Amino acid sequence: MMNDIILPAPQKEGGMSLREALLKRCSTRSYSRRELPLQVLSNVLWAGWGFSHAGGKLRTAPSSHNRQEMTLYVLLPCGTFIYEAAENRLRAHIEKDLRMNSCVQEYAMKAPLQIVMVSETAKITGKTPQGVIESAYANAGYISENLYLAATAEGLVTVARAMVPKAELAAALGCTPTQIVTLVQTVGYIGEE
Repeated sequence: MMNDIILPAPQKEGGMSLREALLKRCSTRSYSRRELPLQVLSNVLWAGWGFSHAGGKLRTAPSSHNRQEMTLYVLLPCGTFIYEAAENRLRAHIEKDLRMNSCVQEYAMKAPLQIVMVSETAKITGKTPQGVIESAYANAGYISENLYLAATAEGLVTVARAMVPKAELAAALGCTPTQIVTLVQTVGYIGEE
């Protein structure tokens, strides 16, 4: 039986400056199979969609009307988890490595970490159907850019991918009809050319 993973507290001080991370940030398509230490994983996930203020009300990335409708599914070699920011843990979800279910590009298949951004569209109210989709993808974009900067600051490489088998991946993750897969972020160490 798969267990939850309690993450170490994210490091919120020090590290690479924002300007340096912006200068070095890029999309990379060459990955090593080397797994990420839990501290690095914690830092990256917190930067992407953690809570930034005491009291757990505001996130590190914005969401339309603060609906916080995004869920990060964390696909690792040891299984599939859901990032629970309030407890800073990975909640065991599926005892199966679903990384290959998120890939159509061969380069991404080596990476030790795939972060799947899923929007619970039922929480996005008061908008047209097109507005719901626009909000879901805009909010995923904010998270993705935070993941880019965090990965860069940690000495990792990353790429956001929208070309994924979304319906199949949603089914494998057990998503409901109101949950949509928006983006997948591939994260890892640079691979050998």
